[in-house]
Amino acid sequence: MNQAQDPAAAAGEAVVSLYARHRKIYVRSVSGVFTRWRWALVWITQLIFYGLPWLTWNDRPAVLFDLGARRFYLFGTVLYPQDFIYLTGLLVISAMSLFLFTAVAGRLWCGYACPQTVYTEIFMWVERVIEGDRPRRILLDREPVSARKVGLKAAKHAVWVGIGLWTGITFVGYFAGIRVLLGEIATFSTTGWETFWVLFYGFATWGNAGFMREQVCKYMCPYARFQSSMFDRDTLIITYDPDRGEPRGPRSRKADPAKLGLGACTDCNACVEACPTGIDIRKGLQYECIGCAGCIDACDKVMDRWGYARGLIRYDTENGMRNHWGRGELLRHAVRPRVLVYATILAVVTVALFTHMALRTPLKVDVIRDRGVLGREVEDGQIENVYRLQVINTAERERRFRVSVGGIDGAFVASAPEVDVERAGTRMFPVRVRVRPGVAAPGTNKIEFHVQATDDASVAVNEKSTFYVPQ
Repeated sequence: MNQAQDPAAAAGEAVVSLYARHRKIYVRSVSGVFTRWRWALVWITQLIFYGLPWLTWNDRPAVLFDLGARRFYLFGTVLYPQDFIYLTGLLVISAMSLFLFTAVAGRLWCGYACPQTVYTEIFMWVERVIEGDRPRRILLDREPVSARKVGLKAAKHAVWVGIGLWTGITFVGYFAGIRVLLGEIATFSTTGWETFWVLFYGFATWGNAGFMREQVCKYMCPYARFQSSMFDRDTLIITYDPDRGEPRGPRSRKADPAKLGLGACTDCNACVEACPTGIDIRKGLQYECIGCAGCIDACDKVMDRWGYARGLIRYDTENGMRNHWGRGELLRHAVRPRVLVYATILAVVTVALFTHMALRTPLKVDVIRDRGVLGREVEDGQIENVYRLQVINTAERERRFRVSVGGIDGAFVASAPEVDVERAGTRMFPVRVRVRPGVAAPGTNKIEFHVQATDDASVAVNEKSTFYVPQ
């Protein structure tokens, strides 16, 4: 639409588009201490993710979330839906860890260990190996379609799809057992849900790490929006030192920047080209910055080539930058009330959670009254109530349990008092409890079931219930 056709333009009004056209970011390959740290975290996280499903424990996967049986295996620990409190504790630990790291040193999680960052790093490495570094990728995308270009793109996407599919298989392997799942894939016998989640997770990995990349961090991740609430003037963030760098500008290597009235920044844009989200850190901290420190490594290399001191872009705090603090002063200011509160909560919850897990009794009992018959009179005038006991044996071996009852003098279990429960299994069985006539008052009386392992007296649980005596 031209100006004559656009009423707003004809009236002299400015038309502002709310949609910013996506600009593809070609990330420059850099090396340095922070790059090595990122790749160390890539190896550690992926060895854990891809390796855990293959570990075995007691002839079963060491880590298995069996949703069908509602059992969750974590090495020697077996958890049930009743153990939801442990999941809550893990979520609190994760949140407090994130808050603590963010308060101390900004978005460390985003820059080094977030799955989006990790898989984007892997996918970009594949891209560099097949298509070349930044200049070659730019030229390749600008070339007209050719057999060479199609071949390179197809090879890249074939590797990407392979990584995505294997990631999806590994993810589903945590729920179905990786060996069982691979056998089903080999025989084309996977269930519909297994097939769906393998393809869905594989497609998500391929799409997020191959195409969306920085858009996930900038527009989809909520952490970028509320991270600033955990920052203060003593939080370590990636900063550009304008006192050293400005005014920026190009110069020859033999020139003295002081005589030219220039700062240390050569305006080479290496920091911008190394940023996976495409920001210019020289404009100050921005919410798009994921704290990966790629710009630091890139700038340090430039400073080395020009013979300038490193640290034009560095981890620093707002107070440290303004007051020119050294490392010791920065560390002293890192210990502050906000950090101490996060650290204390994290330590208390972590100790409490793992202590409770270590001391938990490998036995759970639920008592369900038979609502069909509240109470009935049987031989010799005895009063009988019927219950259903659900005994959950969380140990990794079969056990026999003995059931007894207390709370009313002379109350006893009239049915078989012992029951065998398989390892990490559940058994529900009826229990008849009787009381001699005249011992219990008419109405509801409190009783308590005592379930104990026959081979270990410490494995025992008491569960309260009621005994009804007809009027």
